[in-house]
Amino acid sequence: MAKKQKYYVVWQGGAPGIYDNWDDCRKQVVGHAAAQYKSFDTLAEAQTAFRQPYRDVVQCNQPVRSTQNNQVLFVDDNGITAIRLDAQPPLPVLDALAVDAACSGNPGVMEYQGIYIPTRTQVFHYRADKGTNNIGEFLAIVHGLSYLKKHHLAQPIYSDSVNAIGWVRQKLCKSKLPLDASTAELWDYIHRAEGWLRNNTYTTQILKWDTDRWGEIPADFGRK
Repeated sequence: MAKKQKYYVVWQGGAPGIYDNWDDCRKQVVGHAAAQYKSFDTLAEAQTAFRQPYRDVVQCNQPVRSTQNNQVLFVDDNGITAIRLDAQPPLPVLDALAVDAACSGNPGVMEYQGIYIPTRTQVFHYRADKGTNNIGEFLAIVHGLSYLKKHHLAQPIYSDSVNAIGWVRQKLCKSKLPLDASTAELWDYIHRAEGWLRNNTYTTQILKWDTDRWGEIPADFGRK
């Protein structure tokens, strides 16, 4: 069954207006504190709503989603905008570093990169002739932690790998990749990364990228 057409009104955000798809709407509201937006089933409804203040459109206690983490804006009985906790998932932080890895084969040629999300700028990249995707994901997070600490930056790091996040928290790369002549250089790099984790403290948040809701992580190599 085809997905039902929706129209999105943005009262407050990057560029207020009416959008006929969620991706364009999301670009206007992600990263904007207290963005005001709502979906409608028809274009006529959206056009009528856009000509009115959003508080007049949203019925009492019916939420308008906010970009603030786990919060939803709504209009109370007195017509006053309020904020309450809600089960709606938070949108990603844009002022952040995203990391990801790719591997041609398992094991195979492995690489990872760190991307600054707002500008899609590559801030670091590494390549090994033989490795695994999990190793790359682990090293990417550690590289990101080291980079942010070195430059005195407070941005969080996003990774889409649960395994790698767990390994970083345990300060140990649990890969079963054999150590031999073809992987000796990579394993030396892994051991240095583990040493950095043991010998350094950091306040950087390591966050899980929600691929199901937000799409591919900005550091994705696009090889799926």
